[in-house]
Amino acid sequence: MVTAGGECLGGLGPFEADSPWWADVGPVVRRLGRELGVRVTVLRLIDVENGEGARDGHVTYHVEAAGRPPDGRLTGVPIDHDSLVAPAAGRATWATREGLQDALSWADAALRAAGRPPVGAAEQVRTWNLSGLFRIPTAAGLVWLKTTPPFAARESDVIAAFARIDPSLVPAVVAADVPAGRTLLEHVPGRDCWNPSRTDIETTIRRLVRAQAAFAEHPELMPADLPDRTPQALIGLFDRLLDSAAGAELTAAELAAARDLAAQLPDLVAELAACDLPLTLVHGDFHPGNWRSDNQNAGTGTGARTGAGVAVDFADSHLGHPVLDGLRPREFLPDDLWEHVADVWATAWSRCRPGSDPHRALTLAAPLGHISYAVRYQEFLDNIEASEHRYHLGDPAHMIRAALIATR
Repeated sequence: MVTAGGECLGGLGPFEADSPWWADVGPVVRRLGRELGVRVTVLRLIDVENGEGARDGHVTYHVEAAGRPPDGRLTGVPIDHDSLVAPAAGRATWATREGLQDALSWADAALRAAGRPPVGAAEQVRTWNLSGLFRIPTAAGLVWLKTTPPFAARESDVIAAFARIDPSLVPAVVAADVPAGRTLLEHVPGRDCWNPSRTDIETTIRRLVRAQAAFAEHPELMPADLPDRTPQALIGLFDRLLDSAAGAELTAAELAAARDLAAQLPDLVAELAACDLPLTLVHGDFHPGNWRSDNQNAGTGTGARTGAGVAVDFADSHLGHPVLDGLRPREFLPDDLWEHVADVWATAWSRCRPGSDPHRALTLAAPLGHISYAVRYQEFLDNIEASEHRYHLGDPAHMIRAALIATR
């Protein structure tokens, strides 16, 4: 559905996108630009037929064009502009024409103030209810504009905290507007480590653990008012989750088992505390896709390494138990690499915290890791607009079931 200014111009498609992921709108924007002959940006997802897990199916987007395309490029659609742009509870600011223009204008001014004026147009890469992402070329290299919702962590503050301990662990912040949830980040060369080498694993995990151990020793270095998802807090949060819509999605047997697990959590939390690992600043989504390596051949184990171990995407950061970061890579890696992750993480904590038992913590906390994500996914659903619930529907219940499996 294409709009320009205050007018609904029509529709285009359907066509097959080059990426199956709904939020991966870069290929969609490029295709529409070619088809329409004008620059466009995707504002939001309107509807999905079929598809699941945030991919596949037939997706309808609201797209804003920079100008009117030539006649004949669009077809009539049975929707008027007023209904398309009517306010909706939970809509992200960057999912509106005005909000997106404001974010891009802020980025342009902030880059100029930093001596990094753009040398080309901002390129939209990704958009959904949790973030918007643009790539902006400057004379001094690429910069990324990231927009996040109010319920995300204050990402620039979290990055700044980590940078005080290990600047090369995190991307550099070029500028930030914390109240508006806007951050300009220096580009981190390389690749996302979806297929990490053992060196990627060792470097990234050891650096994170050392930083988290430093925060435990110097809590004043952590940002104030972090979300509290400590093990003790998760006890109450899980109880409330089971009384919500997520609990209603479980079968009677599953809900009964989940309530039994909830009753056991105080004992589990006490056992976890006995492992003597400190509460600290937790990344919150520490899977390999959020690690960066500048060695293009690292995943195959060939080529010379010039650096690795940068973590990105701190929007889910919180005060919590570091074992949650230790567990997060498990579902993204084959068994042999997961075993290496577990050994590296536990060894790193043993060195930073002599006398602790991180290996036991990994075993004990397996259900707690799933509970933490169930709570977080429900928070997404509670704070985003209804049309974008499709991204997360069923996720809290799925994570509760995973927690039950982890207790067996």
